[in-house]
Amino acid sequence: MNNRKYVLTIAGHDPSGGAGITSDIKTFEAHGLYGLSVCTAVTVQNDIAFKQCDWVATETILAQVDTLFERFEINTVKIGLIESWHSLLLIVEKLHTINPSIKVVLDPVFKASAGFDFHSNEQQDVLNEIWKLCDIITPNYDEIQDLYPEMYLEETLQHISRFTNVHLKGRHKEDKKGWDQLHHSKIVTVHIPPTLTEISEKHGSGCVLSSALASNLDLAIELEDACRNAKLYTEQFLNSHPSLLEKHANLTRT
Repeated sequence: MNNRKYVLTIAGHDPSGGAGITSDIKTFEAHGLYGLSVCTAVTVQNDIAFKQCDWVATETILAQVDTLFERFEINTVKIGLIESWHSLLLIVEKLHTINPSIKVVLDPVFKASAGFDFHSNEQQDVLNEIWKLCDIITPNYDEIQDLYPEMYLEETLQHISRFTNVHLKGRHKEDKKGWDQLHHSKIVTVHIPPTLTEISEKHGSGCVLSSALASNLDLAIELEDACRNAKLYTEQFLNSHPSLLEKHANLTRT
């Protein structure tokens, strides 16, 4: 296919284009990659209101995955909104069956920014199996505490780090707001400070960071630099336009 590099997003569709698969593809394109997409949910929303979510059947999601891999060489996948942990496990198992060396970046989405709750109260017995099949997850402080509500934050990080790497987004952090943390290789913690003192809030910023991180990994950039680049790109995105919707500007890397 003319030596193009393809990267895949498996996520929901946001009609406003600020989040989900549309936003992911914009981010991939800004990194010089061709974005492919598998739709997991059709939402009724705009940049300020989330009204409805109609889920795509897991069998249909898996069929979309199969069909894309028949045609394209895909080495990196970003995963966003999925109906359930059980469905997510089936999806990541399918990806590794097709391509055992696939890189998976998971953004564990529990709630829309407008407050719509998805599946945070679901049974969590499959989480460890999911973590094992991901290269990195990108929760914010609210999301990671929803994963294991019975644990303190440090306990949760230690537990998840046994299985996968964690890029913890710092926007919701009470102290050192905007400071991200990368926990990798089970024992290494890297603090990633913000480069801007002022940012403009945006719809879909979590999607942008995870898809920017997937893009960097697909470009064979080492994990720590990939996380720094993804944060820098997200900051540029946040200040790209004063509205809640964004402009994907030229890519900047460290």
